[in-house]
Order: sequence, then structure tokens, then C-alpha cells
Amino acid sequence: MTSPVGNRRRQRSTRLVVAALLTVVSAAAVLGTALTGSWLLVTVAGAAAVLLGAAATKITHTELMDSREEAARDRAQQARAYAELTEARTAENVEFAADMTGQVARRDATISRLEKRLDDAAAELAEARRDLDEAREQATSAQEAAERLTARLADAEERASQAVIRVAELEAELDVVTSELHAERSASQAWQKGRTA
Repeated sequence: MTSPVGNRRRQRSTRLVVAALLTVVSAAAVLGTALTGSWLLVTVAGAAAVLLGAAATKITHTELMDSREEAARDRAQQARAYAELTEARTAENVEFAADMTGQVARRDATISRLEKRLDDAAAELAEARRDLDEAREQATSAQEAAERLTARLADAEERASQAVIRVAELEAELDVVTSELHAERSASQAWQKGRTA
């Protein structure tokens, strides 16, 4: 693959050397005939110099056109490579965005589920507190049923403490999931900014 490029470069430099030699030969011919003093020889040498100069110009022009054509090919190839790279990056970006959207949706579903469970636990806590209050009122108003009400009170207090513990656990779990979601959203935004830069 490297030898054709090397051949082209040698051929081009040979063309330029030939063009330079034609110019030198034409100048030497005109100078040599001028020293002889013959107008006929000087005229023939001048005409030959013009022809040799035109040939040198044509060779140089051909070299210039070939160089421009090769540069245009290189630019077109580079543009195709950039287009392919852009297409690949766009596909990666779409895939990443879909993945992040899926993760965010899963996190949102988890948060919704935990919020519902938290609401349920809060309702249980409120109910347990109502039961506790009711049990306390019954204990103070009916001393003859003190043992029965004391048992209910103990049961209600146990349920209330379990509900408080459960609420605290669910709130802690919700905080962890929420912080993970914020971290993932920040990472996604930073990655998007890095890709566009």
C-alpha cells in the first residue's frame, strides 16, 4: 500500500525536475546562441525557449492539478470518516439515553412503591395511635375492665412502636433511593455535556 504513494511522490518530483531542466536548457540555448551573434540562431533558440517554457508550465500545471486532486480525495475520505464517527457516537448516545431512561423509570417505580408503603405505614401508625388513645380513655373510664384494657393498651403500644420502626426504615430506604436517583441524573447530565463537548 505504501509503494504506490512512494511512486507517485517520485513521479511528481521527477516532473518538477524535468520542468526545471527544460527552463534551464532553454535559458542556456538562448544564452549560447546570443554569444554566437547569429540572429537566425537566436530566433530559433528563442522559439525553442518559448516551447520549452510552455512544456515546463504544462508539466508544473499537471503536478499542481494532481496535488489538488489528491488533497480533495484526502478531504473526502476524512469527511467520510468523521461522518462514520459521528454516526457511531450518535448511536452510542441513543443507547446510553435509553439505558439511563430505563434506570430512571425503574428508580421512579421503586420510589412510588416505597412512597405507597410509607403512606400505608403512616396510616397504620395513625390507626395505632387512635387505638392507643381509645385504649387509654377506656382504661381511665372503666376500672373494672382494667386488665382487659391494659392488655389492649400493651398490644396497641407494641403495634405503634413497630409501625414507627417500619416508618423509619422506609424513610431511610426512600432517602437512599432518592440520593441514588439524583446521582445517576447528575452523572447522565455530565456524560451528555462531555459527549457534546
